Amino acid sequence: MRRIDVFNGDADGLCALHQIRLAEPAETELVTGPKRRIELLAEVDAAAGDDLTVLDLSLDRNREALARLLARGARVRWFDHHYAGAIPSHSLLDAHIDASPTTCTSMLVDRHVKGRFRAWAVVAAFGDALPDAAHALADSLGLDVASRETLRSLGEDLNYNAYGETEADLLVPPATLYREMRGFADPFDFDRGAAVVRALRGARGADMRIALAVPPYRVGARGDIEGVISERDIIRALAEMGAVVLPPMPAFYNRPKELDDIVNHTIARVLDRLDVPQSLVGEWQGTRRRAQAGPPGV
Repeated sequence: MRRIDVFNGDADGLCALHQIRLAEPAETELVTGPKRRIELLAEVDAAAGDDLTVLDLSLDRNREALARLLARGARVRWFDHHYAGAIPSHSLLDAHIDASPTTCTSMLVDRHVKGRFRAWAVVAAFGDALPDAAHALADSLGLDVASRETLRSLGEDLNYNAYGETEADLLVPPATLYREMRGFADPFDFDRGAAVVRALRGARGADMRIALAVPPYRVGARGDIEGVISERDIIRALAEMGAVVLPPMPAFYNRPKELDDIVNHTIARVLDRLDVPQSLVGEWQGTRRRAQAGPPGV
């Protein structure tokens, strides 16, 4: 029997897995990637009797791969807070899914392990931009202001590392980062003692200094950039920090019939980039060769 952990490489996925494995120690295969690489289950080849734990990944985005693995007889346990759509009813699927905007996957795992490693859930909630939830968890632990600030910074450092198109864009591959975390049951010890945290914090700080060094500007009445820097300078600075610049670019390959078609297409592309489910435009299926037309007059 194989044990396979499939998880998002951001702060929430890392901290969710860490809580699970602190509560249930096991040697497992790791399948992970950058934050926006969601369809990870397609990369898993499991068979009857194998155990999978899936963390912080949309079930809806992995539906076909899940069906394939369940049909093979693999057992799947799923923790997630993203949109899931209809959750399959299957004896081999154990789903812990809550799409509430005030929760994250690590908070669902925290409930599952009965709060035994709650400080890691605080780290994840801060990293997932849920400060109210993070402070509520911190209240239950009686953490002071300095301790909360430590966990906030750690969560943001872990989350910052996950942004990139491929693992080559990341400072530390998520699987490597998890293995570094695995030696620390306490996030405060990890923050103090792990060299990888200092490296992440230094990289994030350097990028923030680049951002803060960008001179102020304002948008003029006609939408033009006014100030000491050009729009190109702004875009270049953002790109150097790893930001994705997604300008509205009307597309015509989908043969829009009216203005709303163009607007909906642009909005749909933004939502796709943010991993927000949308039904405005169908998913791009790639180019397909058209049937050749007959000779003129036929």
